[in-house]
Amino acid sequence: MPLTLPHAVRRRGAIAAAGGVLAIVLAGCIPVQPVEPAPPRADVPSVEFDGRPVREGGDLVMALSSEPDRLDPTTSSSLYTRYVMNTMCEKLYDIDAAGELVPQLATALPTVSADGLTVTIPVRTGISFADGTPFDAAAVATTLERNLTMEGSKRKGELGPVSGIEVADPTTVVVRYEQPFAPLTASLADRAGMIMSPAALAELGDDFSSAPVCVGPFRFAERVPQTSISVVRDPNYYDADQVHLDSITYRIMTDANIRAANLRSGDVQVADTISPQDVDSLQLERGIGVLQIGSLGYQAITFNLGNVAGVGEPPQPIDTPLASDPRVRQAFALSVDRTTLVNAVFNNWHEPACSPISPASPFSTPASEACPPYDPARARALLAEAGVPTPYPVTMLVSNQQDQLRLVQALQASVRAGGFEITIQPMEYSTLLDTQDRGDFEVLQLGWSGRIDPHGNMANFLSTGSADNVAGYSNPDVDRLLREATQINDQPARAAIYGQVVEVIQRELPILYLYRQRNLTAYTTDVAGIATYADGVVRLGKAGFLAEETE
Repeated sequence: MPLTLPHAVRRRGAIAAAGGVLAIVLAGCIPVQPVEPAPPRADVPSVEFDGRPVREGGDLVMALSSEPDRLDPTTSSSLYTRYVMNTMCEKLYDIDAAGELVPQLATALPTVSADGLTVTIPVRTGISFADGTPFDAAAVATTLERNLTMEGSKRKGELGPVSGIEVADPTTVVVRYEQPFAPLTASLADRAGMIMSPAALAELGDDFSSAPVCVGPFRFAERVPQTSISVVRDPNYYDADQVHLDSITYRIMTDANIRAANLRSGDVQVADTISPQDVDSLQLERGIGVLQIGSLGYQAITFNLGNVAGVGEPPQPIDTPLASDPRVRQAFALSVDRTTLVNAVFNNWHEPACSPISPASPFSTPASEACPPYDPARARALLAEAGVPTPYPVTMLVSNQQDQLRLVQALQASVRAGGFEITIQPMEYSTLLDTQDRGDFEVLQLGWSGRIDPHGNMANFLSTGSADNVAGYSNPDVDRLLREATQINDQPARAAIYGQVVEVIQRELPILYLYRQRNLTAYTTDVAGIATYADGVVRLGKAGFLAEETE
């Protein structure tokens, strides 16, 4: 059964310092004052051509707020990689502006046998990869097998308990399961469904990211580390007459002020993750537009409970009060005033969140929406019960982006009332991803861009030994509940199970959910065909320059 979002989604230890980055304590200089809740905002998911003439050709420049990690669908974990891969690697399925699942390289949604153990996927014919290799069901099977078997794969858990993959004929792939797996279609609408050229995989193997080859409007051209990634129009693309640009250059610009300045000057035409400090003024400027849409993801704090040998390895005890005693983590949670914190830091643009499940999701329940109170007095009482002296010191890793630093700086001031003292250690984003995987942290602040099925927001982070379980968290009851939720297609029943999981997580707190951001993408009004949906991905494959500049 396909899983969709309703129209409502449119409404609303020792820490290794990396690369000379110094651990610092930032003064709590950002005022945290009570503010009004965020006002309702109308979603603007895309800017269309609307009959306006297109100027064929040209190089569009997009400013990326962080550098992507590996350009490999099997192993990547960065949102910014998804931006780039979206122009090069189409998927079996995608989502549209309303959050509906739609076919892309498949020709229809899958059919599922009555027992839920056999999933049949019809795929396109008569098209080819960027290297000229024919696309067919065998190529799909090759990619899916790689996702399941490659060491270090981030996609294995997203595909579920597969017992076998068969090529029924050149147009049909059959996936067989040990137990039913309801989230499959949603998983195939993201990196697990990006199909890679079998010829390129055979040639490059684990080094596929050095020259990725897929089916898409553009093909890989060049990567200059820490500077840019370039893609060029692919003449082999099956829908080439809908592609207008000659090339797209993704420039790494981690500073929000620099991204905004380059947008104003016209040196870039698209910029992701616009800061709430800039968006109000940008919306008023001639020649600049802003796309905005609510997110399915979350920003959170992760506590290292057992990630000693690296992500995916068996959890091991960490002998600190924060890691070993949930009362200490509960005290930290009680010290966080989400609403005041988030609204003050982000000018009412983002929304407080206490769960990995968006309230806009059909899987949302009262249990998943319940939010612990702000109660610093109770926090101090819990620390006293745990026998922990105050202030309790915590070292927190965070991305060196300005908005995230401002958030953690304000958080630092907020939790003092509950008996905690945070030392903030900023890191470059891709370095932070590697550091969390190694388990070389005590606490970190990072987010997840979100998926339409709760499985994609929970299982990889909370199941024992999963590819993104950087907390080293392990609870057999949570493992069982997450498995059970995938084995049924009844949406209310699945939602109730996920609500139970959230209740456990709020008690044990491997992850403390903070807020849900509004995806903000700015563009110059001489371009169109740009979209940003609730999955957070900026889509540029069909973008182009307008023949006449518009306001």
